Amino acid sequence: MDKNAVYKTNSFYWDTKGNDFLGAIVLPLYGAFVSEEKCQLFGDVSGKKILEIGCGNGQSLQYQGERKASELWGMDISEKQIEKAMQHLTSCGLSAKLICSPMEEECGIPEDYFDYVYSIYAIGWTTDLEGTFCRIASYLKKDGVFIFSWSHPIHKCVVAENNTLAFNKCYFDESWYSVPLNLAGEGMLTLSDRKLSTYVNALAKAGFVIEQMIEQTDDEIMQSRDDKSSEFTKKAKMLPLTFVIKARKL
Repeated sequence: MDKNAVYKTNSFYWDTKGNDFLGAIVLPLYGAFVSEEKCQLFGDVSGKKILEIGCGNGQSLQYQGERKASELWGMDISEKQIEKAMQHLTSCGLSAKLICSPMEEECGIPEDYFDYVYSIYAIGWTTDLEGTFCRIASYLKKDGVFIFSWSHPIHKCVVAENNTLAFNKCYFDESWYSVPLNLAGEGMLTLSDRKLSTYVNALAKAGFVIEQMIEQTDDEIMQSRDDKSSEFTKKAKMLPLTFVIKARKL
C-alpha cells in the first residue's frame, strides 16, 4: 500500500465527488442510527478546546460552536472541504483554525492542548491507525477525551439477499481495496476494513482507556426514517452499521 497514492486518490475523491457520493455524516449523528443527543458522549463542551479530525464541510464544528466550545479546530485531507468548512462556519458567525493535512502527518497542531478530539466517520480513512491514534493522544491534555465513529466492520461483511443476511467478505481481511465512484469507473477511493480489535489495541498502545462503546441501532431514529422497508434499514435491525468509541487519555 502506497500512502502517497492513497492520499492522492482519497483527497481527489473528497475534492470532487465525496459529499455527493456518500453524503456527509455530521453531529449530532454519529452514523445512520446513532446520535449524540441520545448517547451524550460529549456532555457539556462550553469553554472547551475542540479539534475535529476529518472536519469535512464544517457542520459538526458548527454543532460544537453553538454549544459554546471556546476554540474550534479542524483538519481535513481535502482543500475543497477546508474551503467549504471555512465558508460555512463564517456564515454561521463562528471562527475556527482549519488545517489541510493527512491525519497521519505532523501539521502544526499544538500538543497537550485540547479537551476533546473527535472524528465522525473519518478515522477509517487513515493509512496508519496506530500512528494517527498516537498523534491524537499527543494533541490531548491529560484526561482529555477522544470520540470517533466509523462503519462497523461486520456491516461491511454482510449483504442482504432475499430477506436473509449472508456473509460475502471475511471479517479478518484488512487488505486495502479500491472502489469506483460510479458505474463508469470514473474516479476511485481506497479503503481498508479493520477489525474492532485493531481499533481497540491501537487505542491501548497510544495510551487511551476506553470508557464507552456504542454499536446498537437507535429504534427511535429508525422509526423516524421514511425508508423503513429498505434493505439498509432491515439490515440495521439485525446487526450494527456504526460503532462509536469514547476513550480517555491516561
